[in-house]
Amino acid sequence: MEKENATCVTKFVLTGLTQQPEWKMPLFLVFLVIYLFTIVGNLGLIAVIWNDPHLHIPMYLFLGSLAFVDACLSSTVTPKMLVTLLAKNKVISLSECLVQFFSFGISATTECFLLAAMSYDRYVAICKPLLYPVIMNNRLCTCLIVLTFIGGFLHAIIHQYFLVRLNFCNSKIYHFYCDILPLLKNSCTYPSISFLLVYFLAGSVQAFSFVTILASYTFVIFAIIKKKSVKDLKKAFSTCGAHLFSVSLYFGTLLFMYVRPASAQRDDQDIMDSLVYTVIIPVLNPIIYSLRNRQVTNSLKKNLKGNVWGYFS
Repeated sequence: MEKENATCVTKFVLTGLTQQPEWKMPLFLVFLVIYLFTIVGNLGLIAVIWNDPHLHIPMYLFLGSLAFVDACLSSTVTPKMLVTLLAKNKVISLSECLVQFFSFGISATTECFLLAAMSYDRYVAICKPLLYPVIMNNRLCTCLIVLTFIGGFLHAIIHQYFLVRLNFCNSKIYHFYCDILPLLKNSCTYPSISFLLVYFLAGSVQAFSFVTILASYTFVIFAIIKKKSVKDLKKAFSTCGAHLFSVSLYFGTLLFMYVRPASAQRDDQDIMDSLVYTVIIPVLNPIIYSLRNRQVTNSLKKNLKGNVWGYFS
């Protein structure tokens, strides 16, 4: 009987963001607008970097990669969330659920590693400006970007391997997408090894990325203190401010989600934390980096001006 129950669940029901009918349409419209801005903003940023040869340098290659990952992360989660808000049938198959988590796992982990690589790039730019073209060349930048995607893939495939070996008895997922923690809670037996693996691997990825970022900016601070120049301080803040803000948002929410004990987790709090790094941060990143970067804004104005002029001509 236990075996029969363990193998009968091949579909799940996503509870979504809310059970209140009066909130579903307003939330649908809000998150639809956010998603459209996310895709337009991130793909537009990639197009600006791609079309401007002056932006084909490591700093903007990292930024373009981050925009691509943000677009993938949002596209993995938001469309299904929008469907769940309005559809009466909130069912998602097990295979679709596993694919969604796998795509989410690659994107979320890759973003962690990308933020760490970007902090190293800022360290070299500020602490070793004369050697920057030699150290941080396009070849090293490409290698680092490829490694971030490989790291994201390996991290996701490990969790995927343990997930496909589980049997699920509970068909209801108290979330708006298939994350690993809600899936583990639906397992027929308490998967303690999988829970420990989540906390160990997720903690290791975040610890490695955060320590890299912390070390990079520690050297940056010491370099600024040695120079004792207000101009250098403003330049460093202009260079690193957007990245630091993005890091604090992203790692702050991930820390609450995957590093705190399972006993301290609540479904409603998990949903709010997930909304921040799957929906809110992807739409904020292109705004944060573009508004604080004069080269990107100038290139965007030039492209828009050229396109408008060409259209009327």
